[in-house]
Parts: sequence; C-alpha cells; structure tokens
Amino acid sequence: MNINEAMDFIHQTQWKGSKLGLSNIEVLMNLLGNPQDELKYIHIAGTNGKGSTASMLASVLIEAGYKTGLYTSPYINKFNERIQVNGENVPDDFLIKSVEKLKVALDKMDNKPTEFEIVTALGFMYFHEVKCDIVVLEVGLGGRLDSTNIIHSPEAAVITAIGIDHTKELGENIEEIALEKAGIIKDDCDVILYDQDKVIVDVIKTIAKEKSSRLHIADFNEIEPLEISLKNQSFNYKEYKNIKLSLLGDHQLNNAATVIETINVLKNKGWNISKENLYNGLEKVKWPGRFEILRENPTFIVDGAHNPHGVITLANNIEKYFKGKKVTFITGVMADKEFEKMYDMVAPYAEKFVVVEPNNPRAFNYHDLGVFLHERYNVEIIEGKSVSDGIKKALDAAKPDDVIIAFGSLYMSGDIRSYFV
Repeated sequence: MNINEAMDFIHQTQWKGSKLGLSNIEVLMNLLGNPQDELKYIHIAGTNGKGSTASMLASVLIEAGYKTGLYTSPYINKFNERIQVNGENVPDDFLIKSVEKLKVALDKMDNKPTEFEIVTALGFMYFHEVKCDIVVLEVGLGGRLDSTNIIHSPEAAVITAIGIDHTKELGENIEEIALEKAGIIKDDCDVILYDQDKVIVDVIKTIAKEKSSRLHIADFNEIEPLEISLKNQSFNYKEYKNIKLSLLGDHQLNNAATVIETINVLKNKGWNISKENLYNGLEKVKWPGRFEILRENPTFIVDGAHNPHGVITLANNIEKYFKGKKVTFITGVMADKEFEKMYDMVAPYAEKFVVVEPNNPRAFNYHDLGVFLHERYNVEIIEGKSVSDGIKKALDAAKPDDVIIAFGSLYMSGDIRSYFV
C-alpha cells in the first residue's frame, strides 16, 4: 500500500456522514487496544477559536520541553496536518502502516465508523506510539457525543467562544449548543472558559458544579492591548507584561488569555512551564488561514471565518486594521451555512465581491452567490469560479494600497495559501 491508497481508504464513501455518539469509537478503540487511555490531554471544545487556542497551547508546551501532540480539523494544505507532534505532521509511513491495522479492526465491526472516527483513531494510535507527554485534542463537532470525548478526564477541559452553528446536530438555540460543548467536562476536572454571554457561562457553571469540577474563567477586563501591526501584537494580562503574540485580532488576545489561564492550571498540577516558555510559545505560534497576511502591496489576507460568529470577528478586525478603507472580498460558502447573516456583517466594508466555489460538494454555486450578493447589496461582482481564478482577477484589478480579504470557507484556505506559498 502507498500513501495514495491509504488516503483513498480513509476518505472512501462508506465512511461518509456524521453520526454523533461514542458507541462506534468505543468498539473501534477497544479493538485497537485502547491506546487513548495511556495519554494525558487538554480537550478543547467551542464554536470558534478552538484551533487558534489549541495551536497556542501546543506551542507553549513544546517550548516547555514536552513531547506534545496536536489534533485539529480540518486541514489547510495536507491531511497529515491534522495529527502533529511537536509541530511535525504525522508521517506517511505511519498512516500506511496504521491503515493496514485499521482494516483488520474495521472488518470485525458490525456498524461501520465515520471518517472522523477513523481519523480520530489514527491520532490516538500515533500519539501513543511516539509516547506523547500530553495531547492537545480539538473536538470535531459539539463535545458530548464527539468521538474525541472517549478520553478519560483531561488535565484541562477548555471551552472557547460558542455561537450558533451546526444547529441540525447540536440544537436550535445557544443554551442547547452550550450544553453539547459542556459535554467534555468530566468529574473532578479543571474547566477553563472563554468569557462570553451570561447564558452560556451559566450553562457551563451548572455542568461544572454537577461534575464537581473547578471552573476558571478568563478575565478579559485584565487584557491591556499595547501595540498592533500587521505582523504581531503585544498586550498585558494580569501579572504577565508585554506579551508578544504572532496571531492578529482582538479575539486572539481573548484566546491568549484563555490559554494563559489554562497554563496556570497546568502549572498548579505540577507541569513545569516557565514564564519564558509561555512568552516564547505565544510569540512563535503559527495558525495558518486565520486573518493571515499572505502578501503586501496590495495587502492580501486569508481568513477562515465561515459562520456568523466568525464573521463578526472578521468585521471587527477590518474596523481595527483598515478603518475607513473599502475591501475586495474573495468569497465562497457552503450552501448549508447562514451566509445571509455572514454577508450582512461585511457588506458595509465591500468595494466588490469576487465569487468563487470552494472544492466541496456542499459548496454554494458561485454564479448564484454572485446574483444573491448583487441583488442584496447592489455591489460590483466579479465571477472567479475557481479559487485561483478569483485570486488572479482580484489581484489584476487591485492597486498597491488596496486590501483583499478571502473568507467564507476553510475549504478554500489551502488553495488560497498554495497560490502564494
């Protein structure tokens, strides 16, 4: 078997679909010897900010000298990015070897797992094989019934910003969604919460109390922004002064405060993490595709905002970094997203929209998207169809001091970055 055959097996159609619940992953992991039970975790749930928070935590832990696993989704350029140890992607050789082992286990299963369950199993297998000291584990969807929730009580359960998304699976209102996210809270656990709407905080408080768990809420009033540029930003948080962060936006300061609270919890549990480790980890962290500057003159930014909550953050960043400027947006969306709300938030900043179609079967047709945007906002539309064609047309029409921002779907981010990198 080669890597292409291994990838074909992982992505084959019989695993497609989303079946929330732990029964399948429990059977699968039991057949594999339950490697996940031998590891320590930071478990992260939330609607937005999970990946950024996970990458910051992993960066700090690596700086502290711990062999650190990182499990995230989706990937930007290559599947292997989803499973990393100390910043290095899982090697092809391991995936090939592990798919062979998985085949034997899957043949013994009456109910076939989903692709996400298979990938999660691969992650657990790799982190166990290389003997990670700790794994930063990002939830795929929800929390309570997500396959990552098979783990025992983590060193820390982190809950990031919660918004309305995946309502079909998680619930129609914010309380129901928060309850699903709170499902990662185990008995006698330390819970670190991104401070947010009182309704959400009250749900998390209730679950934490029921589980006899300790709740630590990041205090955003303690954040003091210092300097900002399109390269990095600096801030104070409580006793930590002049922290440099390579990720941009006020929301990343909030995520960083949540990370600092998590690191403090780990230190109190005996993990050896110095102040210098924290500073270096935050300054060095990279998280591609999140308000990421890909070129200057014109300024070209790719942002993974793909739901209303994420687009609010994008709009805030435009206001902060490019106040008074009009923006060329390159955009494509999934047809099942609340894209009307998304575009309402950025339309006031739009000079024009370049419409494209992400490479995904759920993608909204680019021509239909253009018609919708023109009729709703009476703004100039350029049809790009493919992502690369859209980028070329946007750049051809741009002046050196223009701002171009690509957003709407994480499924575009890899193609966008590949155009420049």
